[in-house]
Amino acid sequence: MSRADDLPERSGPPGPPARRLLLKGTLAAGALAAAPAVAHASVPAEPTARPKATPYVNPLVRNRADPHITRHTDGFYYFTATVPEYDRIVLRRSRTLNGLGGAAEAVIWRAHPTGDMGAHIWAPEMHRIGGKWYVYFAAAPAEDVWAIRIWVLENAHPDPFEGTWVEKGRIKTAWETFSLDATTFTHRGTRYLAWAQHEPGVDNNTAVWLSEMANPWSLTGPQVRLTTPEYDWECVGFKVNEGPYVLKRNGRLFMTYSASATDAHYCMGLLTAADDSDLMDPASWTKSPVPVFTSNGTTRQYGPGHNCFTVAEDGRTDVLVYHARPYEEIDGDPLDDPNRHTRVQTFGFKPDGTPDFGVPVADTAGART
Repeated sequence: MSRADDLPERSGPPGPPARRLLLKGTLAAGALAAAPAVAHASVPAEPTARPKATPYVNPLVRNRADPHITRHTDGFYYFTATVPEYDRIVLRRSRTLNGLGGAAEAVIWRAHPTGDMGAHIWAPEMHRIGGKWYVYFAAAPAEDVWAIRIWVLENAHPDPFEGTWVEKGRIKTAWETFSLDATTFTHRGTRYLAWAQHEPGVDNNTAVWLSEMANPWSLTGPQVRLTTPEYDWECVGFKVNEGPYVLKRNGRLFMTYSASATDAHYCMGLLTAADDSDLMDPASWTKSPVPVFTSNGTTRQYGPGHNCFTVAEDGRTDVLVYHARPYEEIDGDPLDDPNRHTRVQTFGFKPDGTPDFGVPVADTAGART
């Protein structure tokens, strides 16, 4: 969703083995790492009920997973996401959310044929920082496709469809281990990075980490773990916490994240911190013991997750952006199934001020194919 430089604040290639299989016993040792992601948009002054209906067409964009939509001050919504081929970064824009579905799509960067950034181009996010555009994404060497790390592109042109996307390099965390799903935000004048990474010697696939940033492509350290898979619903298929994203509302920061394997068990969890707390202190964050957004057989949406937030065209209504599949059963590796579609729906807040995401809405009758 939009960040400080966008709008004012309000108070995962066919064929390879499963995404995280080779984490166990193959990752190097090291020290600690992590960071949350914050979404900016206008915020309701008081907690509001969840809107009863969504005006949006779903799915919004087919065959695009890990979606990221940001509304910039130029009036455009910018969209990027993971493509099923895992080989490029794409970008769309529209003055309306529904318009993104039919907007022309440009390829702004392609995977290298060999070497670093040659495979598994996953989960891009585009952010406006200090007058420049930055894209954070995960990639692996073409010759070692599961050695996935976080990389950064920069474009100084005001129009992200123009200019040159410069490769700023890899974000160096405390360990040389499987890492992905980076997002960035500012809070009280400090910029943070939040991401998912495997911690050496720990029996999980990924936890969510947080760190302050020296610049848009470097961490200052220290890095702290905010959440690790511990509940049953976070450990189905794989022990995963990934895809963090932050929403600032009602005097708090809400960090969503995704858990379990990327099939129908995929779901969203929630961390909460007071906006005047020390975000680098894990004790500042409270974790929901239950998932906050899950598959729904009635609406026939499965594996909702890897979300972000944006704001509706009215500049006030909060919008949840996520991917899901329209069926439960998958043949083979879920990562080889291309039908994770980008979806959007409005949401409100419970009486206690926490987000009320409801359930994934059903496909819109007559939606584009």
